[in-house]
Amino acid sequence: MRSVVLAGYAAVLAAETLWAARPGVTFSHDVAPILYRHCVACHHPGAVAPFSLLTYSDAVRRAPLIAAVTASHYMPPWLPAAPQFAGDRRLSEADISVLRRWADAAPEGLPSEGPSADKPPEPHFPEGWSLGTPGLEAEMAKEFNVPADGPDLYRCFAVPLPNHPQRYIKAIEIRPGNPKVEHHALLFQDVAGPAGSAAQKRDTGSGYDCFGTPGFLPARGLGGWTPGSGPVNMLPGMAETLYETANLVLQVHYHPTGRPETDRTRVALYFTDEKPKRHLRDIGLTSNRIDIPPGQSDYKVTDHFTVPVDVDAFGIIPHAHYICREMLGYAVLPDGKRRTLIHIPDWNFNWQEQYRYPVPIRLPAGTRIEMEFTYDNSAANPRNPNHPPQRVTYGPASTDEMAGLHLQAAPVRESDLEELDQSLWGKMMRMLGGGVFRLPEK
Repeated sequence: MRSVVLAGYAAVLAAETLWAARPGVTFSHDVAPILYRHCVACHHPGAVAPFSLLTYSDAVRRAPLIAAVTASHYMPPWLPAAPQFAGDRRLSEADISVLRRWADAAPEGLPSEGPSADKPPEPHFPEGWSLGTPGLEAEMAKEFNVPADGPDLYRCFAVPLPNHPQRYIKAIEIRPGNPKVEHHALLFQDVAGPAGSAAQKRDTGSGYDCFGTPGFLPARGLGGWTPGSGPVNMLPGMAETLYETANLVLQVHYHPTGRPETDRTRVALYFTDEKPKRHLRDIGLTSNRIDIPPGQSDYKVTDHFTVPVDVDAFGIIPHAHYICREMLGYAVLPDGKRRTLIHIPDWNFNWQEQYRYPVPIRLPAGTRIEMEFTYDNSAANPRNPNHPPQRVTYGPASTDEMAGLHLQAAPVRESDLEELDQSLWGKMMRMLGGGVFRLPEK
């Protein structure tokens, strides 16, 4: 037994001595594992990032840049400071130190070991759909022409489906035809009534202008795409129902690039035979009362909603434009305790995504959900698109502003779903003033 312990101790000493003798960190042994875990999902050929980081030759020419953007926490992009979310991409200080030390000399491997002695295998990225062959594929009817210049475009496209039975969606994937010009995309289903699809009537072939909702209610959201995002997997037991009368509607936010572009976005749906046991709802907090004077650095907007039933919160989606600086969402529980749902101290319009909690957050009936967004319309804000600052109001263009915080939640008891739906509908009608959407005349 003593000899085994001594042998183990000697092995530890030998490993420490070998590490101490290493001339420095290398790409194969130290850097590649970090890049493969945190970076190459976006930085690989054909992905949304402007260059690949899969190979040594890819990375070495950008070694100083990698060290700089990771030290400043600009990369990998991750906006929330609290709470902890699933899929957190932030690098540890140890990882950042490894990248900085490697950038000083940027060796591929130790001379005695060869350049790929310890290099992990490169990640594989499928050329087709990420989840394999889908149950249904659909796409825009034809390419859409995005002009070289002008304001941002919010465009909706009806995507008719062939006759189909009611099915249950377990995952979706959206693939832009031209990621350079597409800021984000949302997918809805238009549950056609006896008169047919509302979106199909409006779309004469090249889509139709839409901002906010896709132009019909109820707008049943299925998921979305932002740069760097992958497939949207529904939560266990919460598949989305695709109704037999439904067609799809894509809402795409285009931003001109300075040259004429085209796009034809595609969609893949994956199905399951498992009926949903619970139904997810979007608890939306928003404000259109935005009128920010030039120079004001602490303009705030707020909204709130009190949940009428016990709910579990599974994720949250924040949204604003360029001059939003800080986002805060929190829950005030019935006992007065306050729980942070999201805190983004330094918002960046270019990195928008959906965040999921590692464990659902239980919010009892009577919990008040609060939103507070702060905007900086001063010349000191480096993301302010206007120089000098101009008055900014609520609107669809990127140079306008918006405020939205969407909590993804489900009633703890499925029998409470109707009561939650009625409360959310009432909140929407109060926001719209009750005069925008009316029941059809008898």
